Amino acid sequence: MEPEIKYCCTCAGPVRLRVPPGDTLPRHVCEACGAIHYRNPRLVVGTLPVWEDRILLCRRAIEPRLGFWTLPAGFMENQESVAEAAERETREEANARIELDAAYTMISVPHISQVHVIYRARLLDLDFFPGDETLEVALFAESDIPWDAIAFRTVAMTLRHFFADRAKGSFDFRAEALTPPK
Repeated sequence: MEPEIKYCCTCAGPVRLRVPPGDTLPRHVCEACGAIHYRNPRLVVGTLPVWEDRILLCRRAIEPRLGFWTLPAGFMENQESVAEAAERETREEANARIELDAAYTMISVPHISQVHVIYRARLLDLDFFPGDETLEVALFAESDIPWDAIAFRTVAMTLRHFFADRAKGSFDFRAEALTPPK
């Protein structure tokens, strides 16, 4: 959960949660200048980098899920495209050079206000190494994926889709929503 907005970033006036005129949802509205502070879902963007029949995974050096394996991904920044974010995150987390393919999965995670977008990608070489937020990077064949140590359900879903699509010989774009864990 994000912290409550208490003060306006425009004028420092007090902010109150209310439905502004012409809107249908409660928003943080400044009592002094009327600025509306929107909070929208955050995009997590990354890649599924492939070398021959293996997938590049990163073991996380940060929370959440420190020590667990994931695809190279992270939050999209302002002033970048989704594709640029995917390439940047792959460089930052795995120092890997890739050729980006099509967007592959888009998984809405409404209970944490996120959308995860993963592109398929081809590794250009084997000269990769851990970035600052990564303990280790490694290539995994399907039979070697550490399923019990995958950091996020969206990553496990993406990997399962990839292996199923690879087996059938064609890759379909997947758009899904994830329900809260039980």
